[in-house]
Amino acid sequence: MAEYSKKIKRLLRECVTQAYEKELHREMTKLDASFAAWRSGSVSSGELSHRIHEYAIGPARKLFKRYNEGEDDLNVAYAIVTGILDRDKIPAELLTALARPIDCYQQMKDQHELREPGT
Repeated sequence: MAEYSKKIKRLLRECVTQAYEKELHREMTKLDASFAAWRSGSVSSGELSHRIHEYAIGPARKLFKRYNEGEDDLNVAYAIVTGILDRDKIPAELLTALARPIDCYQQMKDQHELREPGT
């Protein structure tokens, strides 16, 4: 991660937390549909258990690693460009500090080379 002021680091951490929560919510909503199917009887307990396991070793692990082991500035820039975070709600000073990674991700998106959330 590049060198940032304490204030920018704090803003990055706040944004990382917001992005992680939003992505985790999206994935858990998908898992919730499996619980609903199980409650209605259209999915067996064994199948639900399998889906929970797949969630734990798949999306949950991927998101945990990204947001807890990845670079905060790159994660926030990605979240801004892909719409996970609302650019209009990001402080201007943070957008300025992240101009280069945001531009990089935006170019990737424009060239259809950026993997979108949830894919």
